[in-house]
Amino acid sequence: MDTQPLYAIKADLFKALAHPARLQVLEVLAADPCLTAPVARLLEVTGAEPSALSQHLAVLKRVGVVESSRTGNLVDYRLTEPLVAELLVVARAFLLTRLADGATRSQHDAARHLPPLPGASAQGVLEAAQAAFAGATR
Repeated sequence: MDTQPLYAIKADLFKALAHPARLQVLEVLAADPCLTAPVARLLEVTGAEPSALSQHLAVLKRVGVVESSRTGNLVDYRLTEPLVAELLVVARAFLLTRLADGATRSQHDAARHLPPLPGASAQGVLEAAQAAFAGATR
C-alpha cells in the first residue's frame, strides 16, 4: 500500500505551520473558548501588516486548518478542528522541554508569556485522531 500521498499531505500541513506569525495566529485561536478571533485581534497580537496577515491566513486556510466567516465588514477566523489546538499543546510541551535543557533567560521569560492553551496529552490526541479516522472510514 502506497502511503506517500498521506505523508505529502502531512508535510504540507507542517509547511503551513512553519512560520512564527502563523503559529501565533493559531495559538490565539486555540486560546479562545470558541476557537475564534476577529482579524483585528490577530493584527493586534501579531503586529503584522494587514497584507502579510492575509497571506498567512490564506496559507492556513489552504491546508484546512482555519476557516473564515464574514459579518458585514468584520471577518472572524476559526480553527476548523479542536485537534489543531491539541497539536499546538503537544508542540508547546516539546518546546518547553527543549527550553528546560539550556535556554537563555530571555527565552524562559518569553515562554512564561505565551498564551494559555487548552490541555491535552499526546496519547489523547492520537486516540482522538484514530477514533475520528475510524468513524470516517465506516
